[in-house]
Amino acid sequence: MMRQAHKRSKLRTRAVVAAAALLLGGGGTAIVANHASAGSAGDTGRSEQQNTAPAAMTISCPDVGDRLENVPAAAQPAVSQGLSQLDAQVARAYGRLTGAGHDTGGHDSGHDAGGGHGSSGQDGAAGAGAVLGDLQQQRTETIGRISGSVRAAGNGPAGSGADGLTGLSRCTTREVSTAAADDSSRPLSSRLGDRGMPGGPSRADFADIRKAPAAKRTPATGRAGSTGTFTTVCGRNENGHFNPDNVIVTPGVRNGAHHMHDYVGNKSTDAFSTDASLAAAGTTCTNGDKSTHYWPVLRVLNGKAAPDAKAPGGGNDGNMGTVLRPSSVTLQFRGSPVTKVTAMPRFLRIITGDAKALTNGLANANASWSCTGFENRQLKDKYPICPDGSDVVRTFAFQNCWDGRGTDSANHRTHVAFARADGSCPRGFRAVPQLVQRITYDVPAGVPFAVDSFPEQLHKPVTDHGDFINVMPDALMAKAVSCINSGRTC
Repeated sequence: MMRQAHKRSKLRTRAVVAAAALLLGGGGTAIVANHASAGSAGDTGRSEQQNTAPAAMTISCPDVGDRLENVPAAAQPAVSQGLSQLDAQVARAYGRLTGAGHDTGGHDSGHDAGGGHGSSGQDGAAGAGAVLGDLQQQRTETIGRISGSVRAAGNGPAGSGADGLTGLSRCTTREVSTAAADDSSRPLSSRLGDRGMPGGPSRADFADIRKAPAAKRTPATGRAGSTGTFTTVCGRNENGHFNPDNVIVTPGVRNGAHHMHDYVGNKSTDAFSTDASLAAAGTTCTNGDKSTHYWPVLRVLNGKAAPDAKAPGGGNDGNMGTVLRPSSVTLQFRGSPVTKVTAMPRFLRIITGDAKALTNGLANANASWSCTGFENRQLKDKYPICPDGSDVVRTFAFQNCWDGRGTDSANHRTHVAFARADGSCPRGFRAVPQLVQRITYDVPAGVPFAVDSFPEQLHKPVTDHGDFINVMPDALMAKAVSCINSGRTC
């Protein structure tokens, strides 16, 4: 838990900050002096530098994957490779811009040879114009290959969305403010400072949960509603199932996520999983549920090198620090306030939240952070500072309406939707059991933490997201629906 930190000596403050800066990669040592100043200045004696409006620089690019409308099966391998290449290109450009020099492990992710223009980042930050020019050229080539593969595998461009991708190659730089709105997170200053650590997070990314607004009330359940719950117990990844793959978004590509995932449930899930392999695999769930649940790992920024500090998904992709194991994981399915739910189809895939919400905007963001004992208060764009004795809580409430057709869609979003404010599903959708993943962590006292992310997303809390593939046997799903519709707790 993020408890109130005790006062530390100036010497220890400088040592911790220096270690964290070095841990997080190139460029960190340039701002160590500012961190040390922030940690040692009194409340009435802050430096002039702290009173300016600090900002971090990032790169914002249109999300090609989110614009896909139709991906024929024959085109999926090329599309997966292309999307992973686009992510790696942005990461390399961000490294050039900041001098961080992240190694994105090109041979593992299928990165194209066109991404090598000054990508090492060893000579410090490069000019924004040159970086963006090279990036646009690389993206134009890669997007062209994605579009070509979709057209070649389908019946021409009509309805595929392939032609509409060609205008998505241009990226921009943008500043992200790291100024905290108040001093609620001052105990973090000795570890973070106002500007934070290279690549994030900053003091502005933390807030006292006791000052967070109360969560919005859910619609009252009507007579036709479904009030039961079904809980599946799958452990908390005691078996150490980690990888940086994303079988939903980039199937067939190693390190397709460019950040590390924590898994519970299906024991076999990786980039090359198929419906058949998932159905044949073992599970950590106690009731025979073979579903796949995964989310980005949470790390404490304590200056200690993790085993993946030089590996894809870890340090090579800008994700550093010690991986925290969850204290608990609860997987619960809930009903609808206005109607009965129908069964999810087997192999339904759902992503909730947006790993690129910092640059994409909040349209698909669904992060929710809190603390045990304070879950009537939720933070969407801040990490919580929890009182002593309280654990950090991540909650993912998944989309609860399905279009009744496919188990996935080209952008992995349009086949499912959230219920409207009154609890009803949008037209053309039907209510299905709503999965709620709740994960808790005992975060060491006074130590900052962050979720794994793409480098240019700066480890912002708003980028948190969860993934789910339903591999329940049909009989078990029928039991879950019966429990929910009859108002029972199962």
